[in-house]
Amino acid sequence: MDAWQRSLERLEAEYPFEDVQTWLSPLHATERANQLVLLCPNSFTMNRIRAEYLPRIKELAKHFGSFEDVVLEIGSSSQDPVLPSTSASTSVPHSAPKPAGLNSLFYPSATVQPDPAVASDFHGFLDKEYTFENFVQGSSNRMAHAAAMLVANNPGAKDHNPLLLYGGTGLGKTHLMFAAGNEMKRQNPRARILYLNSQQFMTTFVRSLQQKKQDEFKRQFAEIDALLLDDIQFLAGKDSTQEEFFHTFNALIGTNKQIILTCDRFPREVDGLESRLKSRLAWGLGVPVDPPDYETRAQIVMAKAQARNVQVSEEVAFLLAKRLHTNVRDLEGALNTLIAQANFTGRPITVDFAQETLRQLFRAQQQTLSIPNIIRVVADYYGVQQKDLLGSNRRATFVLPRHMAMALAQELTDSSLPAIGEAFSGRDHTTVLHACRKMAEKRRTDGKLSEDWDKLIRKLSE
Repeated sequence: MDAWQRSLERLEAEYPFEDVQTWLSPLHATERANQLVLLCPNSFTMNRIRAEYLPRIKELAKHFGSFEDVVLEIGSSSQDPVLPSTSASTSVPHSAPKPAGLNSLFYPSATVQPDPAVASDFHGFLDKEYTFENFVQGSSNRMAHAAAMLVANNPGAKDHNPLLLYGGTGLGKTHLMFAAGNEMKRQNPRARILYLNSQQFMTTFVRSLQQKKQDEFKRQFAEIDALLLDDIQFLAGKDSTQEEFFHTFNALIGTNKQIILTCDRFPREVDGLESRLKSRLAWGLGVPVDPPDYETRAQIVMAKAQARNVQVSEEVAFLLAKRLHTNVRDLEGALNTLIAQANFTGRPITVDFAQETLRQLFRAQQQTLSIPNIIRVVADYYGVQQKDLLGSNRRATFVLPRHMAMALAQELTDSSLPAIGEAFSGRDHTTVLHACRKMAEKRRTDGKLSEDWDKLIRKLSE
């Protein structure tokens, strides 16, 4: 079923590959009375789907197939699974038309070869839902947004090829990647823009080796105008795949074809990634995507609610923004939970309702982002003892981590300045304020310190 297949491809981009393969790929899809019915192999799987993925699946099913609801049932289908086994093919529909220039390595079940001269035959897996217009800008992602726009308006230019967007999970990197691809397509409808995640690239390459079709694998990339490759950190440790990507990269750059990549950290931090590949990735423009600030988080909640035609007050939006600090996916998941629970109970989404419904999520977030945990993580990162970080020693070795931990506590927790000072061996709130201001000033001018800040936020959000 095309709607479920497209939903599954979107879920692959949003959730870890292992989770998708374990819980979502085994599901069988059918349609009943304008409902998408997903058949689960057992009750354990069904409960996990309902708890973790159902709200998002409902959104995608409505978007791609106009289904009014998604129903989970235990059962199996006598037909083949919708998604072919990853050992034999990538995540593509059995009945999808084969894009021009992309052969059976990508579409193993397709039987009709379209006219290569017809550009509309090329689909490229772009998700049209993600555009620049519905991307919420803030101080944390403004540079990345500008870079993606620059690439979309002038693809292939040497000073921004490749474009590398890097940062933690759920910060909008894939959204910007799709937005750039969709804008390139809008400006040039004949452009052949291919989106793949790294797992799809690897699976297709391995299959080309098994079928002795390496030349076909290379040719299929020669006919595209832009390659959008998601989550390149998953190439780490896969030497043969990295070798092939290295040659694909060189071929595309050599013919002025645009490459856009995402990674969950700066590539030089990725263990198992070849040095020459890290060097290539530094050729173009690398831009970080940082966790959104408080105001941007609230704007994201309001925008997501408006897109779903759901009334959410500013008070609720700012509550979620205050309690959930790390990424957009957490905010969206919390909003999905509120909407689903409100529909189930018939209650309005008020502040009290949100606090009641999300109590456990808020508690878990508070535990992760507690001041003691921040102190522990910062001390471990800088290789100092917690007692020295909390102590009065004025050596730079201890002052920098101390200021960093205070600033992170102010940024990531709801604690007041006096409360933070008390946690740091009873320091005065003016001392904490001074530390936060010094840290903000240094981050603007010290690239290494800014990089440390981003790494620590990622560690605290894991």
